[in-house]
Amino acid sequence: MIASSNPIERSFEIAALRCEDLTPLVYRRLHSEHPETISMFRTEGSELVKGSMLALTIEAILDFAGDRNGHFRMIECEVTSHDAYGTPRELFVAFFSMIAATLRDLLGADWSPAIDQAWQELLVEIDLLVTQSEA
Repeated sequence: MIASSNPIERSFEIAALRCEDLTPLVYRRLHSEHPETISMFRTEGSELVKGSMLALTIEAILDFAGDRNGHFRMIECEVTSHDAYGTPRELFVAFFSMIAATLRDLLGADWSPAIDQAWQELLVEIDLLVTQSEA
C-alpha cells in the first residue's frame, strides 16, 4: 500500500489498518457526547443507516480534503436534509468532529502534528460551508 501524502487520507489509511469498522466507535462517541442523538435513530435497522451515513460522510470528507470532484457537495445537500429532520446545524457539524476524535484515538502516537493541523483546518472549512449554506 502506498501511503497518501494528504494528511486526512493518511489518517483514514492508518485507521483502516487498525479497525475494520469505524461505525460503532464514531456513534458511541456521538451518543456519549450528544445523548440527544440516541433518539434520532430507530432501534431496529439503525446500524445500516449509521454505516451508510458514515460511509457517505467519509467519502465527502476525502473529496473535500482532496480534489473536490463533487462528492463534498453532499455536505451541503445533507445540511438541508438534516434541517428537515430538525437536526441542529451545530450537531451536524459536530459529527465531523466525532470522526476526527475517533481517528485521533485510533492513531494514538501516529496522530501527527500535520494530521492534527489538517483536521483542524478541515473542520473550520466544514463549519464555514454549513454556516454559509444558511444564508
